Formats: sequence, structure tokens, C-alpha cells
Amino acid sequence: MKFKHIYLFAGLLTLLYSCKGNTQPADDAGEAETAAQTPVTVTSVADSAMVDYIDLSATSVFQQKNIVKANANGYIQKVNILPGHYVNKGEFLFSIKTKEAQSIGNSINVLDTTFKFSGINKIKAAGNGYVTQLNHQQGDYVQDGEQLAVISDRSSFVFVMQLPYELRSYVKNNQTVQLILPGGEKLTAQVSSSMPAVDSLSQTQGIVLKVNSANPIPENLVAKARIIKSIRPHTLSLPKSAILSNETQTEFWVMKLINPTTAVKTAITKGIEAGGRVEILTPKFSANDKIVVTGNYGLADTAKVKIVE
Repeated sequence: MKFKHIYLFAGLLTLLYSCKGNTQPADDAGEAETAAQTPVTVTSVADSAMVDYIDLSATSVFQQKNIVKANANGYIQKVNILPGHYVNKGEFLFSIKTKEAQSIGNSINVLDTTFKFSGINKIKAAGNGYVTQLNHQQGDYVQDGEQLAVISDRSSFVFVMQLPYELRSYVKNNQTVQLILPGGEKLTAQVSSSMPAVDSLSQTQGIVLKVNSANPIPENLVAKARIIKSIRPHTLSLPKSAILSNETQTEFWVMKLINPTTAVKTAITKGIEAGGRVEILTPKFSANDKIVVTGNYGLADTAKVKIVE
């Protein structure tokens, strides 16, 4: 009887162990199946208008500057301008009293009252512009031909854009170019001419851009000149985050859903990139195709996924 109880107890233990072994693998399989599904979000292609452009630096300059010079040896009697002032053509700028008149004084007028001698010469502006340099003040002695001031000709104000020579095919005379000033103000400029030489180090060519602005623009202001390379009024595009590539960025692909739980690797050919979107040249996706946009990094060629909002 004693051995009979022992055999019965051993049989019960074996039965319990067998039941446990049969149920545990089923639970593990269910967990493995759930864990294999990667949570992702999806999107579809959109018909977009895309523009491919480059931004280059453009600096404001006055191409023509009028040098105001003394017309006699003498002393400056009066200065009628200040740096930054705008002057009109023919406006009075300086008066110079010759050194002879300074030495003689009114002696000649005392001897002959009909002889109106002052020895004072007036210098006027030769054109319109801004006073960008003032070299002498009242009382200074100057010699004939000495520089007194510099007036930048307003009509010669331009932006000079530095264009890499290999991009010259994208810029033509009379072409419209958008200028973006510091602060975000946008102006429309026109290609006027190009410099006949390139910089030996940077291999860039100066392109002259004429611009009309209601507000005065200072010299040496650096702006962005936007050159349009190509325009796609209607093209299929995807968000940039949906595009995957190899380490050398020579191959590109997306993860396309073939059913609600399976995504496959689909090779693509990229076009232009703009505004966080990428043009898709091939293949031609339809509006119903679902493309993984987040959670796609590191997915296998055929991966189990779970779409989340």
C-alpha cells in the first residue's frame, strides 16, 4: 500500500508538469507575435508644387562715387554737409577762401571800391547721392585738387552677387532674382550685368543686381539672393522622414504597406527637395498607397507593423 501511494503521487506530479509544459509555449508564441509588430504611422503621396533653388550672398554697393575736390589753395570757410546727408545735384557743399585773399584781406577793396574781390570759391555737388565720406572741416587748409568729401551716386546703387562659375547657366541678363534682406524683407531684383573676371580663390563671378526699394538701403549690407534652378508645378512628393538610404546615400527606398500589417522595402528615385518634402520620380505611387513615415528606421525588407494614430 505504501508503494502504491508513492506511485500515485509521482503520477500526479508528472501530469501537472505536462499540463504546464503544454500551455506555456502558446503564451510565449502570442507574446512573440505581438512584439514583432513595430508601431508606425503612415502617409500617402501628395501632388505638390516644388521649387529647387540655391541661396547666394549679395552685397550692396554704390558703383559710382563722386570725389569732391578743392578748386584752389586756401582755407575752408564753410561746410554745408555732414556724413550720411543726401545732397542734390548743384547743391552748395563747401566754400574756400584762397590763401592770397586770406593774406591780403580787404586791402584791394579799400584801394578800389568798384573792384568786388572776395577770394571765396564755392563748390557744388556734381550729382545726387549720399555723403559717405567727409575729409575736412571748417578752418582746414587744403591744396588745389585735394579730396574734401565722397558722394555716393544714388542711381548707381546695386547688389553684387557672388555666383560660382559652374552655376552660370542658371543666371541670364534681365532675369528676376529675389533678394532676402536681414530681418526677412524681400525685394525683387533684376540681373543687370556680370563682372568680366572671377575671384582666383573662390572661383565666383560678380553678378550685378539692380533693385528698386522705397526705403534707403545702406552700403555693404549682405543679403541672400535666391536663384531658381527648376520648378515643378505638379509633382508627387513625400515627407523627408519617409525616405531611407544606405550609408553612402547612393540608394534610396521607402517602406510601403502591402496590407494593414506588412510593409515591404520599395526602391525609389528622388527628385528635388524643398520645404521638408522630396519629389518621387519613380515608381509612380497612387494616392491609395500607404507609406511608413515614422518607425521605419531599421525595418527589415518585409516587416510586421502596427499602424498607430
